[in-house]
Amino acid sequence: MILVTGANGNLGSATLAALRARGIAATGGSRTPGEGMRRLDFDDPASLDLAGVSALVLVSAGYAEDDQVVRRHAAVLEAAVRHGVGHVVYTSLTGAGDHLGFALAHRATERLVRAGGLPWTILRNGLYAELFGGLLMWAGPAGDALESPFGDGALAAVARADLAEAAALVAADPARYDGRVLDLVGTPVTAGQVAGRLGVPHRTIGLGEYRRRLLEEVPGLLPFQPPMLASIATGVRHGFLDGSGPGLTDLLARPARDPLDVAAAAARATRP
Repeated sequence: MILVTGANGNLGSATLAALRARGIAATGGSRTPGEGMRRLDFDDPASLDLAGVSALVLVSAGYAEDDQVVRRHAAVLEAAVRHGVGHVVYTSLTGAGDHLGFALAHRATERLVRAGGLPWTILRNGLYAELFGGLLMWAGPAGDALESPFGDGALAAVARADLAEAAALVAADPARYDGRVLDLVGTPVTAGQVAGRLGVPHRTIGLGEYRRRLLEEVPGLLPFQPPMLASIATGVRHGFLDGSGPGLTDLLARPARDPLDVAAAAARATRP
């Protein structure tokens, strides 16, 4: 049985759906499980029942401070060893993202995965095209322009559905990918291209103004999130996240979804 953690989240649920669409026996784990899922609370090690799991897709629990994320991942990996899980597939962060504000928890978890003694595969996922589009801000009372801190920089963005399919393919045949680190990035796109697809101009704002807006105008952000988002902005702006590669298309054995279409749809969905 394959088990996907974070099965109520976007990537986890899409991975579980991709497995089931192929007729592969799989279930999900979540703190708030749905029907047929297992309750897995990363903050409650006693709940981490991984008995009978042949392949564990560990979807990063990245929405927390680094120490909490690493502690959660460590608890799951300890449970995987304890219950004799056959293979661990971890969804990590692209190698180009080492400078990002949330990279440390991924790299620390990769160390734990390698040191755990179980067969493993690490999927270093590029940043979502949905995230890129969602971070573009409509300006003006009629939403007549897009503003962003990305400047002319490009992001090798990936559709979340492609990363879910990639995780499902690896989990379905994990021995084929044993001990491999796969960098799964997409085609570089710019904020200007997204704006052009939507038929509006793009205006660049400074990183200081972006940080001010995050701190003062975006409700509900947790303390760690503004610096995390600012690190993405400066990374894109200065060309650190625009590198493409064949890893994703080689794994999927088909062209990847157009990240420009996906990013434009996400930006359109945020229009006031």
